[in-house]
This record gives sequence, structure tokens and C-alpha cells, in this order.
Amino acid sequence: MQDDDILIGCLMEDSWLTLEQVAAACSVEPVWLIRHIEEGLFPHAESVAGTWRFSGASLLRARRMRQLERDFDAVPELAALVADLLEEMDTLRTLTRQAAPGRDR
Repeated sequence: MQDDDILIGCLMEDSWLTLEQVAAACSVEPVWLIRHIEEGLFPHAESVAGTWRFSGASLLRARRMRQLERDFDAVPELAALVADLLEEMDTLRTLTRQAAPGRDR
């Protein structure tokens, strides 16, 4: 298990990360995140009093998008689409586990 996996796993739903923290966790410059936010690729990012803040889900999305862009030379829009699909799969897996407790998936 990598340190960044621990960071993602330990984030609670009610905690928020700054733009700089997410950028550092994704090994990107803050301008990368800002460009993606401006293009509408981070629907869960919030600006509060001019300061961007991100949830744990946003951090996971940013890491996935960065990995797709880096590993597959994906354009940001494609990386965002794949991230959407992966998020949907995560949701469906969670719902499946809740519907059938006691069964390993």
C-alpha cells in the first residue's frame, strides 16, 4: 500500500482539502487543477470566499484523471469521462454490497 492510498483512505467525508494539498497529492501544479476546474471537469470542487476546497471524492477523481492523462496520454475530457464511469462503478459496487450483506464481492 502506498502513502497516497493511505491519504485517500483516511479522508473523512466532512473534511476538505485545499487546492495546494490536492495538487501535491496528485503530483501536479495547482494550475493543472485550475485549468480542469475552469473546463468543468471537477463538478464537486467548491469555491468558498475565493478559496477552492476539495472533498476526498474530488481527490480520488483528480488522482484518477491525472493517472489516465499520464499513462494513456488521454485528453482531459476523456480522462474526466473515464473518471465518471469509475465513480459510477464504485457507487454500484457499494449499493450491491449493501443489498446483499454477508456476500463477498
